[in-house]
Amino acid sequence: MPSILLTGPAVEPWSVEEAKSFLRAENDDDDTVIASLIAAARSHVEAMTRCALIAQTWRVVLDQWPKDGRIKPGRGPLRALAAARVYNSAGIATPIDAGTFVLDKAAGVINSSVWMLPGRVSAGIELDVEIGFGEAASDVPDVLRHAVRTLTAHWYENRSLIAIGQSVAMMPASVSAMIASYRIHAL
Repeated sequence: MPSILLTGPAVEPWSVEEAKSFLRAENDDDDTVIASLIAAARSHVEAMTRCALIAQTWRVVLDQWPKDGRIKPGRGPLRALAAARVYNSAGIATPIDAGTFVLDKAAGVINSSVWMLPGRVSAGIELDVEIGFGEAASDVPDVLRHAVRTLTAHWYENRSLIAIGQSVAMMPASVSAMIASYRIHAL
């Protein structure tokens, strides 16, 4: 089931100042580079774990309701169902009360037994879900924050190798080990 990012995180797991302290970068010349590396590292850790570190809203698109009534968005941790809608054959959306769904946040599953059938064959159902560990950097588990910081440092320290065409490992083994227990496996 495809998903589309609607609202990204309001903050990053590390500020530029915190990252500069870790990197021992003393001047402000690389602030923009460091900020983009933090965002890229967060995004990479999120892609590898399928967990949103900071709260975000995603739209999950379905062609039909699952037979067992269990919708697993494939990303986590699940915080809330913000909206649900079903499209008729004319492409007009009918909202569904989010209160008719039961969220199993521990399992990352949305349950319902009330289904309005979509009228179009493809992308007839949309669910807007809020996912993430919390609103602030301090809500992110320490090991995942450290994975972002370590990956940021790796990319920062090896950026000249990329500029001259040499390959740098996308993710050091230490980062892979840090995020392993948080991975949500897609079926």
